[in-house]
Amino acid sequence: MLEQLILELREHASPERAVHSQKFFKTGKGEYAEGDKFLGIIVPVQRQIAKKYSKLLTLEDVDKLLDNQFHELRLTGLIILCEMYKKAKKDRLIQRRIFEFYLKKINRINNWDLVDISAPLIVGDFIMKSGEDILMQLAKSKNIWERRIAIISTLAMIRKRKFGETLAISNYLLHDEHDLIHKAVGWMLRELGKKKPETLRIFLSTRYKEMPRTMLRYSIEKFSEEERKKWLTGLM
Repeated sequence: MLEQLILELREHASPERAVHSQKFFKTGKGEYAEGDKFLGIIVPVQRQIAKKYSKLLTLEDVDKLLDNQFHELRLTGLIILCEMYKKAKKDRLIQRRIFEFYLKKINRINNWDLVDISAPLIVGDFIMKSGEDILMQLAKSKNIWERRIAIISTLAMIRKRKFGETLAISNYLLHDEHDLIHKAVGWMLRELGKKKPETLRIFLSTRYKEMPRTMLRYSIEKFSEEERKKWLTGLM
């Protein structure tokens, strides 16, 4: 079945789109995804094919997809892994196995879209239910994708109105050097603010002057234009 899935994916490949994707996802020398390869397959097609095969593949099949050189096959593998995790919601042992598998393969989750599509649904959900504490450890990693997994995973908690992890990790990553982390932290703070704006305002009040501009802009995006201007001009 795995071979059939790969063949079906390849039928939708587009060399022109692949060139665009390699530029969009910064695969050039010295860029954050240096050397990554693309087939040029749009995400809706990947989701459609993943849905078709998700019940037919094993964790070992997903392992092979995550080891593939092509970005789209790794993304399809992660979509399938998320489906496996959701379907095992009544079996904590299977969910633990998937969570541990995810951490074992974390070096293959090596771009922002791969992180964003999977971290909240697997890492965030499992940690929220199990109480395991690994997010700060990931936040302290030298690997940008592990740091992004740490903050993006907290989206699962935000959705349940649990904000402690998001605030703690955002505070730790406040001075991170990478723009992709600035965007990720700002995004999670914005989501937190949509649930409880006063909590976001309290967090920002002692930090907004030292926050990277991108992080601040993302975090206040849902405030009124008047309030945004005050935060951005230091008048709060």
